[in-house]
Amino acid sequence: MSDAHLTAALDETLMWAARATAAHIAVLYLLDDTEQVLLMQAELGLPGPVVGPWSRMRRASDTPVAASVRLRERIWVADPEELARRFPAASLLAPYHFSIMASPIAVDGQVKGTWALIWPAPRTSPPQQGEGEAIERVSQRLGELLQDGGPPVLATGSPRVLPSPAAAAPEPGTATAAAGFAERLRDGCVAVDLHGRVTYVNPPAAELLGGSVPEICDRVLWEAVGWLRDPFFKDRFRAAVVGQRLTCCTLHPPHGDPIEIRMHPGPSGVSLQLMCVDEAPPDPDGSPVSAQPHGVHNLLHMAATLTSALTTSQVIDVVTDHMLPMCGVQAMTILVAEGGRMRIIGSHGCSPELLNHLDFLPLTSVGPVGDVARTGRPAFLGDGQGPGDQAPDAMPPGGMAAWAFLPLAFADRVIGVCVLAFDHPRRFAGAERATLTSLAGMMAQALDRALLYEAKDNVAHCLQTNLLPRRLPEIEGLETAARYTPATRGAGIGGDFYDLIRLHDSAAVAVIGDVQGHNMAAAALMGQVRTAIHTSVAADAHLGGDPGGVLRHANRLLLDLDTELFTSCLVVHLDLRLRAFSAANAGHMPPLLRVPHGSAEPVDVPPGPLLGIDPDAEYHPVQVPFSPGAVLALYTDGLVERPDTHLGEAIAGLAAQLTQAADQPLHRLSETLLDCAPDAEQRCDDIALLLLKHQQPAR
Repeated sequence: MSDAHLTAALDETLMWAARATAAHIAVLYLLDDTEQVLLMQAELGLPGPVVGPWSRMRRASDTPVAASVRLRERIWVADPEELARRFPAASLLAPYHFSIMASPIAVDGQVKGTWALIWPAPRTSPPQQGEGEAIERVSQRLGELLQDGGPPVLATGSPRVLPSPAAAAPEPGTATAAAGFAERLRDGCVAVDLHGRVTYVNPPAAELLGGSVPEICDRVLWEAVGWLRDPFFKDRFRAAVVGQRLTCCTLHPPHGDPIEIRMHPGPSGVSLQLMCVDEAPPDPDGSPVSAQPHGVHNLLHMAATLTSALTTSQVIDVVTDHMLPMCGVQAMTILVAEGGRMRIIGSHGCSPELLNHLDFLPLTSVGPVGDVARTGRPAFLGDGQGPGDQAPDAMPPGGMAAWAFLPLAFADRVIGVCVLAFDHPRRFAGAERATLTSLAGMMAQALDRALLYEAKDNVAHCLQTNLLPRRLPEIEGLETAARYTPATRGAGIGGDFYDLIRLHDSAAVAVIGDVQGHNMAAAALMGQVRTAIHTSVAADAHLGGDPGGVLRHANRLLLDLDTELFTSCLVVHLDLRLRAFSAANAGHMPPLLRVPHGSAEPVDVPPGPLLGIDPDAEYHPVQVPFSPGAVLALYTDGLVERPDTHLGEAIAGLAAQLTQAADQPLHRLSETLLDCAPDAEQRCDDIALLLLKHQQPAR
């Protein structure tokens, strides 16, 4: 199937879905080559001001559309309240009355994109019966089309605009009568399509708007009438189209009295009724904002997304996805001040010549970057207008026509500079300068937070690396593998630990544990517990042969430390000569044992109290055969615990995975088992895993 035929088939399927379900908006997204960004391919019914910010969406973003891809399931949100509860960032960006359904598109078991339908809210229940069957058919059909023809992903994310249902054409006499009716009204009447293009305007409306009928008709309304570029008006227009409800606002034109605008939306456009009002109550949300393209809605869109960015790379991704299309930027570089120089931490669309010029530039350098870094005042090049412009010879290399150098200032200090480049000459009006500087301030706060997070994370990982064994001892007849994976939320460090202590040629002690908490204190205590167990067992082989005694010793240690942190721990004494192990448990996950040519099962080791609670606690070991070829898995709760799954079911699922993959080399088996863990993007607990295999004797 050719790209043209495939595109037409995808579009027709999306339009059919909207008709079959009476949805007034439909959108299609496909993943890009990285499978981390969703690009809008086609849309039906979206208001023009919405398309730009939503044409490109990160897979990890807090939206129903992205969630349907991550979770590989249909997402239904009934109303604004549910949206605010489940997707707070999306609710801030789209505070409108609508219901949404998003469904993933699968090809050969792999999610390649998603599509969504929107209805006016409230719609109390998800599509059922005929509508539900239609949605299922559409998801299946889209997957089949992409499987047959390959996904024609638009690299720029510029979606195709599909035709909305057209109103029935009136009889000639009716059309003439309707036009006469509108012409005779003293109120202003304007008809626009979903993208704001004027299809009809009567003379009273043209007069109220400050123009003539020919000047306004067949143009985008807010381009023809400058004062309607007010972000408040655009937001009300979006609210009317998305929510399909009467929406009103009062604006203050520069040439006369306040004007009340009533918007009557429909599937194909909006009818506007304009009336002069004697007095309008002061409305801070409706006060005029400068006529420039970077509206409050887009600022909120970027601000809400920045709040969830933890690392510098995530901040740069957000800025790339939002600021570049919002401001018409062709290239961007973000620099931070370190050791008296500027260091590039992210860029997009920049030439190597420019990057070489900017990277490691001294703070004392003459030029816009140095000036902005030292003074905290923005600089603009290329328009030749107004104070703060630099001389033409200050232009950086790279061949761009206009530049903005914005201070990344936070808490009265400049942490870096954001350099924006434009390929056309640009007049930076005062309002645009203020907006760009505000955007840079939002970036600075997010970057400062991300840099602090990464510094703490680096310290945490360094601490964790030094507290865990660097390598496991080699013991003849015993194959081993160990993995530690930090949490992806919080401080990135926890109290999970493992160890393997060699007693003699055919015996060892394996330990795995989890200190309560996810902070530096938990990690430090983990180091104390692991070191104490290791030292005591290595010094006393007799103690190592008694797992219950090892736990009693560790329990006394924690009580003496008086830390108020509890610890779960499992100790296993392995005797390869006797082909057996003994295990004692202090409130830890049960080990899994996969016998040769058999299935993996949890080992029933009676759990005693957690360490650090009861000074008289007893830990009774059990003896278990450990024949050659058997695999023993010790793990912490982060590998199995899920909020929506019973712990027993989760452990059984891990045992089933171990049964299937136990013949793999242990290093590969460890990765296979880690793949069973909760979603890496949402993991809120660290994981320790220790695998032990009794090797078959050489023949």
